[in-house]
Amino acid sequence: MIPLQLILKNFLSYREAKLDFQGLHTACICGSNGAGKSSLLEAITWVVWGKSRVGTDDVINAGEKTVRVDFTFIVNHETYRIIRSRQRGRSTDLQFQIQTESGRFRPLTGKGIKPTQEQIIKDIKLDYDTFINSAYLRQGRADEFMLRTASERKKVLADLLKLDRYEELSIQAKDTSKEFKNRAEYLEQSLQPLEQKIARQGEIETERKTVAAQLEGLQDLQDIDDQKLKTLQLAEHDRDNEEKKLTWQQSQYRNTVGDCDRLLRDREQMQVKLTETESFLQRSEEIKQGYQDLKTWQSEEEKLADKLQDYQSTKETKRQLEIELTRQSNEIELKIQQVQTQLDNIAQQEQENQTILATSEEVDRGLEKLQSNRQRVQELEQLKLQVTPLLQRHNELQIEIERVQAKLNAKLEQLRSSQQELADRIARIPQRRLEYLEIEEKIVECENKKNYQKRVQDKGQEQKIVKERLQENQRSYEEQIEKLQQKLALLQIPDAACPLCDRPLDEHYRDRVISKTQSEQEKNQQQIWLIREQMATCEVELNGLREEYAQLTRQINAYGDLYNKKGQLEAELETGDEDYDRLQEIAGEIEEKEASLKIENYALDLQAELQNIDREIAQLDYDEQNLALARGETDRLRHWEIKQAKIKDVKRKQKELDRQKPELLARRDRLQESRDRLRQDSDIQQQIQQIEAKLTAIGYDRDRHETARQTLQTLKAQKWDIQHYKLQQAEEQLPQLQSNLQEIQTRLKIRESDRDKIKIDLDELVAKMQQIPDYRNEIKERDRIIQQRRQQLDELLAKQGKLDQQLTQLQETKVQSEKTKVQLKEVGRQYRVYQELSKAFSKNGIQALMIENILPQLEAQTNQILARLTGNQLHVQFVTQKAKKSASSRKKTNNTIDTLEIVIADARGTRAYETYSGGEAFRINFAIRLALAKILAQRSGASLQLLIIDEGFGTQDAEGCDRLIAAINAIASDFSCILTVTHMNRFKEAFEHRIEVSKTSTGSQINLLS
Repeated sequence: MIPLQLILKNFLSYREAKLDFQGLHTACICGSNGAGKSSLLEAITWVVWGKSRVGTDDVINAGEKTVRVDFTFIVNHETYRIIRSRQRGRSTDLQFQIQTESGRFRPLTGKGIKPTQEQIIKDIKLDYDTFINSAYLRQGRADEFMLRTASERKKVLADLLKLDRYEELSIQAKDTSKEFKNRAEYLEQSLQPLEQKIARQGEIETERKTVAAQLEGLQDLQDIDDQKLKTLQLAEHDRDNEEKKLTWQQSQYRNTVGDCDRLLRDREQMQVKLTETESFLQRSEEIKQGYQDLKTWQSEEEKLADKLQDYQSTKETKRQLEIELTRQSNEIELKIQQVQTQLDNIAQQEQENQTILATSEEVDRGLEKLQSNRQRVQELEQLKLQVTPLLQRHNELQIEIERVQAKLNAKLEQLRSSQQELADRIARIPQRRLEYLEIEEKIVECENKKNYQKRVQDKGQEQKIVKERLQENQRSYEEQIEKLQQKLALLQIPDAACPLCDRPLDEHYRDRVISKTQSEQEKNQQQIWLIREQMATCEVELNGLREEYAQLTRQINAYGDLYNKKGQLEAELETGDEDYDRLQEIAGEIEEKEASLKIENYALDLQAELQNIDREIAQLDYDEQNLALARGETDRLRHWEIKQAKIKDVKRKQKELDRQKPELLARRDRLQESRDRLRQDSDIQQQIQQIEAKLTAIGYDRDRHETARQTLQTLKAQKWDIQHYKLQQAEEQLPQLQSNLQEIQTRLKIRESDRDKIKIDLDELVAKMQQIPDYRNEIKERDRIIQQRRQQLDELLAKQGKLDQQLTQLQETKVQSEKTKVQLKEVGRQYRVYQELSKAFSKNGIQALMIENILPQLEAQTNQILARLTGNQLHVQFVTQKAKKSASSRKKTNNTIDTLEIVIADARGTRAYETYSGGEAFRINFAIRLALAKILAQRSGASLQLLIIDEGFGTQDAEGCDRLIAAINAIASDFSCILTVTHMNRFKEAFEHRIEVSKTSTGSQINLLS
């Protein structure tokens, strides 16, 4: 990766900044502490990988809402541009582009953040972990190798080389080998019951012969009883026919008797209805007279109702005219009152104006005092202009000092919170260890249940295969029965030929063929019954296995949660020692912060400036209280200006009142004349008089109308209109009723004659039925015996089928036993293979081999760089094995053990790392770190073209600094761009280019110097 351009907007301490890398080969990023040097490097990691040392929204500059970083760079001769932006509290936007031949950028952005990030890593062949461990030498990471123990160094190197994927493969191979081991144990356990089943074959065969003999004897008895039952059933069939005839005749007799009864009821009802109709017709004259009176009074009431409507309409018109007259009169009266009110107001205002004009001399004296006080306020404000900048700076300094104090308090509170959190976590470790052991036991229990569930599943599959085989056998027997039925149907035809040879059959041979066919059909039916019983047994076993499988599934559902909980507890227990060390560090930081707050040892430059400003303000002798008092007095006297303006306004208003008063008096007189004229002689008054004359002409009589309504209601209550309608209907229905009565009497005589004839036939059938014998009890008893014997036959057939099935299953069991042995052999082989793979992928396998292969390259690269840094004075060697002597004092044997020790040699020989000075130790660490960076970049498939060194060089003396600069310049040809972060003046002047970073009130600024 070769950087070309970096543009920052609101990123950390930067507001607006731009850095062009074109032309930069070796450059130094310098500036004071906190100026924003490391923020430039953080911007590169954030825009490319979305990673930084702070939280997601914390990268946004304080007080701003959005952040954006544009980064243009070259990888494999292609120019790329990445743009990452974010709005506070919202999602991030990521754009990935490539430059075309025309110079424009073409988007490579995916459909989301994750696909786009994956595309970036794929194209630049560099992920975040590889970058910070190769191209980015971060501060405090150079001595990571040397400060660790020999065994821990291998883990650090494995982490850098990303060998953890081989550890995952080792775990997977180990888990797979465990599964094959469980499978082998299951197969071994399943072989034993199979062998036990095979040993029972002779016993089953003997029992089957006994059952077959019993079946033959019972079948002969069953044939004799079947023949006797058929003879009795034929005789009972004839008796049933005669009984059905008797039942039908009895039903006919009951129907005829019912018809006669119904016709008698109809005749009685018709006679009653005819009598009522004739009685109603005798009142015809009375009903007609009542109906005529009703019509007369209805006509009278309608005429009076029409007059009432005209009367009410005319009266409503009169009422509306009276309302309109009143409204117009009220409007004129209201206007008169309004004018009179205005005249009263004018008189009152004239009196108030005279009172205000009498205070003119007092107002003039108050205005003179106000002018004098304003002159005093102006003088004090001139003095305030000189003091205000000092007061503002005083407030700013006070706020900044309080902000520093608040930050210290916030940091102290954060440290105390972290201290309490770490203390709580350390206190929970014993409890977590107990929980970890309990979860391990539960996981083992779940794994055992999973293995047993697998065995249940295999057994269920076996039962399903057996059930399918039984279903297939049942279909085969049913097809055979269908063919035999077709054969029997052909044999039942008279003069039928043989179904096989097509020759004529005599009676004797036909009976033999039919008997043989029926015997085969019954045997097939017995086999079907046996198969159905076996299928029922198989289904019961399957249901039991399904229930057991479901129960096991519910029990092992918590396996995933337990495994996750186990991982969480492992991580928490592994960080226990780190938490304890961190707790000690935090305690020291808290003590330091509390001391600073107690003695106010913070922001000393700001406090000094604050004291100087206090002295300047004291020299000016400015008192804000005097200005406030003077302003208050001015505000208090300002009411005299208001009174002066009010006097002027009163004089203007008095002139206006003198002009309005004569006009209002004349208007009041005109309105009074209009009111009197409206009440005496107006169009509305004349219309009202005309309407009163019309009401008299209508002549509506309210009493006459009320009498008509009451009489009409009385007649309606007697329902003469309904009685008149019923009278008309009765006159029409009388002939029809007489005809219907005659018809009913005729039908009744016919049905009585039929009833007598049916009665005679019924008596004859009853006498005949008494002479026919009843065989029903004997048939019932014979059928009971046959069914009881059939049940015995079914039980023997089921038993015989079960024995046959057991013999068949024994043959299948033998085959299954052989297959199981073959599977056991194959599973054992797979178990050994995955066991070997688990060892091969473990830390002592491929991982150790890869570290062994990488160490010679690391040693060569380290010594090459170290030679440039020390003038060939120091040399390192990586030792991966060392001899271990046995504990026996008589016989000593040398055994090698794995390690990763670093032997350092100088002109006087080898000695411990701790004996070297700080500058020498730093050069050794720097050489190892730089060598690791180059190797890691090569392994990732990317060439290491960018090198960022963010290390502290303060431990180097003058000669050491020169050697470091010389080493960096010596390796400069291996890189396209080298960036070094430092604040030492010696380093600032040693590089070709210098990037000065300074912090201003508008944010950090970048200045590129050559």
